[in-house]
Amino acid sequence: MHENHPSHILALRCTVCGREYAPGAVRYVCPDHGAPDGGPYGGPAVGSGDGADGVLDVVYDYDAIRAAFSRESLAGCREASQWRYRPLLPVLPETPVPPLPVGWTPLVEAPRLAVLGGAGAVYVKDESRQPTGSLKDRASALAVMKAREAGATVITTASTGNAAAALAGMCAAAAMDCVIFVPESAPQAKIAQLLAYGARVFLVQGTYDAAFSLCLEASREYGWYNRNTGYNPYMSEGKKTAAYEICEQLGWNAPDAVFVGVGDGCIIGGLHKGFRDLLALGWIARMPRLYGVQAEGSDYLYRAWKSGADPLTFPPIAAHTVADSIAAGLPRDRIKAMNAVRGTGGAFVRVADAAILAGIPELARHSGVFAEPAGAASWAGLRAAREQGLVGPEDRVVVLATGSGLKDVGAVLTACADVKISPVTVAPTPAAVRRAADGLFGAVPPRAASR
Repeated sequence: MHENHPSHILALRCTVCGREYAPGAVRYVCPDHGAPDGGPYGGPAVGSGDGADGVLDVVYDYDAIRAAFSRESLAGCREASQWRYRPLLPVLPETPVPPLPVGWTPLVEAPRLAVLGGAGAVYVKDESRQPTGSLKDRASALAVMKAREAGATVITTASTGNAAAALAGMCAAAAMDCVIFVPESAPQAKIAQLLAYGARVFLVQGTYDAAFSLCLEASREYGWYNRNTGYNPYMSEGKKTAAYEICEQLGWNAPDAVFVGVGDGCIIGGLHKGFRDLLALGWIARMPRLYGVQAEGSDYLYRAWKSGADPLTFPPIAAHTVADSIAAGLPRDRIKAMNAVRGTGGAFVRVADAAILAGIPELARHSGVFAEPAGAASWAGLRAAREQGLVGPEDRVVVLATGSGLKDVGAVLTACADVKISPVTVAPTPAAVRRAADGLFGAVPPRAASR
């Protein structure tokens, strides 16, 4: 396969062995550490057993980019989406962008969270504002473009829900077909999104890891373009645009630390790539510390990091957590995720499901950002990191709220009930409201000023 490729891409480098391939020579993973693009397995699959370990990293010609693109030229760009960074993305100039606007989400300063978290400043990157409600739209938009470049007509992915919804939405907007594999335990709101967008959906009677393997087999058999995280090298390239936005929104002054929930590892790996790009271009002066937050019941990377193990060969675990978006027994982008933490002096932080659930209303009440469990996990991770002395009182911290609370309303209601937040039922009379209002705010209820 020798497809056309952007001139600013130098190579695709295997994260396992370091071997480099000419752009377009390999579509997905390193042939020496995974399966070829189609047909039966070929080459030794190390670690996962399904031929998806040799994930590739895109290598850019930063000199060429620097000569044609600068912070000054970007300042004049009126494109309020991730495509304002198109010269830093692995797509051809003529490839059409999906119609749904993706990216340029708000970075919300939250002073009350800074007090609670013991940091100098806390900003929430609100990815709930994406068109399908999660950060995964960034990668899925790029997947549609790369599928077009490859001449594909059908795209497939395995997901716990958000990546699937993102792909289904982008395919609907671009008039492309998609086939989705999700665990049947995925939240109903996420499944509803898939069906509404017109995706062909397989509910897998098993875990996300089982769905991932089935998706790989199906894509090889039918020739569907595969968007899978930790298999398609371009997904972290889409997600890295969140790092660009964070730095631009902070006036190109990189934060001290960034917290993000971690399941498969692609988001934190993408953030790392984005910050590395900006550092190589000289647009930021230093790298922020990256903190990957994992649930206690889905803590593969935390365990591997804590023990100093090689994530390539560390054995899978049985993953169980209320935060379905970060549930992964074998993180597929674990090498990039581990490099992100180790390479920036960050850490993996482990938090209980109870802390994740408590973080949903806490984050919402003190910032106005309504996050699903995986999105609130990053805030719970900051609180845990502060207790462990990993964050100082002068640090400027960014918390990624990766998905909307509307993605999992059941978990949100549980979270509110756990902290005794509930509605008050009243009769339809002013007297009933008066009785209920007494003490509602802890004292005399506020009244409108008399005219």
